[in-house]
Amino acid sequence: MNKMKMGFTGLAMMAVLLFTSFVSAGEQLNIFILAGQSNMVGHARAHTIATLYASEKPRDVELIQMVMANDKLSRAKLESQLKQAQALDDLTGGISNSKVKALEAGSEKTALEKKVAALKQEHQAYKDLVNGCCVVSDRVYINSIADRNKRAGPLGIGFGADPSKIGPEYGFGLSIAQKIEGPILLIKTSWGGKSLNYNFRPPSSGAYNLSEKELASDKVDEIRENVGLNYRMMNEAIKEVLNNLKDNHPAYDEEAGYKIAGFVWFQGYNDQFSPEYRGNYETNMVNFVKDIRKEYNEPAMPFVIGVLGTGRTAEKVGENEVSLAQRAAAASPEFSGRVVSVESYKDYSLYSHQVFEKGWPEHFHEWDTVGSDRPYHYLGSGAFFVRLGDSFARAMKSSMTGTASDGTDRR
Repeated sequence: MNKMKMGFTGLAMMAVLLFTSFVSAGEQLNIFILAGQSNMVGHARAHTIATLYASEKPRDVELIQMVMANDKLSRAKLESQLKQAQALDDLTGGISNSKVKALEAGSEKTALEKKVAALKQEHQAYKDLVNGCCVVSDRVYINSIADRNKRAGPLGIGFGADPSKIGPEYGFGLSIAQKIEGPILLIKTSWGGKSLNYNFRPPSSGAYNLSEKELASDKVDEIRENVGLNYRMMNEAIKEVLNNLKDNHPAYDEEAGYKIAGFVWFQGYNDQFSPEYRGNYETNMVNFVKDIRKEYNEPAMPFVIGVLGTGRTAEKVGENEVSLAQRAAAASPEFSGRVVSVESYKDYSLYSHQVFEKGWPEHFHEWDTVGSDRPYHYLGSGAFFVRLGDSFARAMKSSMTGTASDGTDRR
């Protein structure tokens, strides 16, 4: 009897030890790599995310709940701010401040300057309010190169071109965290004004063909040496992070390890302007996917390609050779659904575009409420970049499971 009791006690203790070991074991770190040129860098000032409040579409409502931490903002707040911004532009003449400058020194000008200063202070307070409401993740971390803005830490705003801006990483990280379990690390490497054919040229695309102008240059050796430079810089930066994972995510557990769970590519603008560059884009893109998979020993690495959509409409995007090449590369039969393309034009902020078309210099403060850059940077719209990041995450989940958006199993 005592012997049997001791046996049960031993088994119970072993079960407790096994259970304790199980629940305390770390989870595998999921790593996603994001790379590309200026629209991966991100030129949207974070306060323009609040443009999402202008929409009543269910998806945008869900995105607001995902990125905003409290209820201090609303559509009414956005519309009130736009009215104040219009009043400020009416008083000043817009970015030129021409109406204030036109007045002669005196009491009238002093009173106007005082009123303008108060309205500008309110305008800045609104922007600060939006920035302060933006979520900071306690689960998703990021190590980011966005041109000169190099930062690492918990995912929040500020990983775009400067600490006030975002790119697609913000929406992507928060959205993918809703779709998969475990700790997540984003590694972003992005530099503006770079082509796939030259700067990010993958090794298997072979030698770069110099143009007549390049061959005639006194820097021909330097041009040859820098072929694929950003491809190499990207991999160097990624591997540096991989060699220091504990410094980049506090939940990293060496025993559980990590997995490069996917790659997001958003680029293409600079390849539009040369027949050779755009003509080779599909081949280069296919080679890029293959070379990246080989580089990180992930032969079926899920891959998302953002289709260049600065044309804003389906018709204009459909006329762009680079956009067509990006779609074709993703649809390559050899990728079997593990490479997915995302149409960026579908996430364009048409609301911001309406304000831009009014003439942003004269309507500067109104424009500054909903946008922050030129059309080639998708108007610097935070609403766009949150939507796009979410679209990338949805496509990534599809690519990870090998299931197409239409539900077809392509594994």
